[in-house]
Amino acid sequence: MTANKVSGIRAALCHDELTAQMSRRHNDANVLCLPADLLGDSLMRSMVRTWLKTDFEGGRHARRVNKIREYEKTHGQ
Repeated sequence: MTANKVSGIRAALCHDELTAQMSRRHNDANVLCLPADLLGDSLMRSMVRTWLKTDFEGGRHARRVNKIREYEKTHGQ
């Protein structure tokens, strides 16, 4: 819950491979959070592999990430 309070952190809680992929593609997430009590080992390993190999798309999504960075700069985080 508090990871995103740290400047520069974009943590994403993911529940499947698609949310793991989209967190990287659209939000440039740099921390992957997994609910270990809800997911099996095999799925978590697959999600981590997907998350690590997925690149940020940039483009229209970069505007959102840049807004977050600017907010962090101006609000002293």
